[in-house]
Amino acid sequence: MVAVADVFAPARLGPVELRNRVIKAATFEGMTPHALVTDDLIAYHLRPARGGVGMTTVAYCAVSPEGRTDRHQIWMRPEAVPGLRRLTGAVHAEGAAVCAQIGHAGPVANAASTRLPALAPTRRPSPLSMRMIKAASASDLQRITHAHAQAAVTAREAGFDAVELHFGHNYLVSSFLSPRLNKRTDEFGGSLANRARVARAIASAVRDAVGGQLAITAKLNMDDGVPGGFWLDESIQVAQWLEADGSVDALELTAGSSLLNPMYLFTGDAPIREFAAVFPQPLRAGIQLAGGRFLRFTFVALARALLREPDLIRRMQADPAVRSLCIHCNKCLPTIYRGTHCVLAAPGET
Repeated sequence: MVAVADVFAPARLGPVELRNRVIKAATFEGMTPHALVTDDLIAYHLRPARGGVGMTTVAYCAVSPEGRTDRHQIWMRPEAVPGLRRLTGAVHAEGAAVCAQIGHAGPVANAASTRLPALAPTRRPSPLSMRMIKAASASDLQRITHAHAQAAVTAREAGFDAVELHFGHNYLVSSFLSPRLNKRTDEFGGSLANRARVARAIASAVRDAVGGQLAITAKLNMDDGVPGGFWLDESIQVAQWLEADGSVDALELTAGSSLLNPMYLFTGDAPIREFAAVFPQPLRAGIQLAGGRFLRFTFVALARALLREPDLIRRMQADPAVRSLCIHCNKCLPTIYRGTHCVLAAPGET
């Protein structure tokens, strides 16, 4: 057990030495309109780096074009490397490490935006695109496993210190783990051992590709937040398997489903009116009518608090009595579609 006083001490994560144990958690920034790094994205990650975190996490870096939730997100390809190098170099200059969150959105992908078929364990309708989601074939899964390994290699070439595998929130891997979403009868469905095949294969492929060169973490659901979903007892077993495989250096534990129960991820109220305002019709009307039903470790990962106060870590180091100004209003969540920020921060504050 790590004492609270050690949070600000240097720590090793796999092959990476961090200046402290505080990690800026992944929050989609909404600052990549052409699926490439922008100056705004670099500035976004420089704020917590200058504010004292040990590592900041870039979200979300899809491993393939159809693995994006929408077409504006970065996907890991040679064209993205120069911008990513600018970002990692800028963060390193501030003394912080930088992690790339890599993954495949699976059923959370909006096929109407990506213009590519979304994938899930089992064919199902998408509430995002109003289209059917295709059941991933064995060849799809083989391709996506290889794409994770290649994305990790790209991250290494771009100067990242770590990769975080997105195994949460009912993205592709998480959807395979979920008995609610995975109704397959082949080797990828049924028992937990079968449902965990994709997660274990991807983690092992990434370890084989960059092991010893980058820290490898996984964001793993403890609870999908829906009846019949993935829950703690199965999560513990999957964590034990990943540990036994030696494929990851740490787990970031999370909960909730971006597909079925997004607000389960957060403490605080659901800003339904603000969410509805950023969507076109008919989704806007649907959120207004049904949003109330739909929107329900040894390192320290923070996200919303650092949007309000990027320098929170340095101020807490200087004065342990400092408390965050974040009130968990969650009104930052709808801003991910126009540039993620705290709506309560004064102009120039962040």
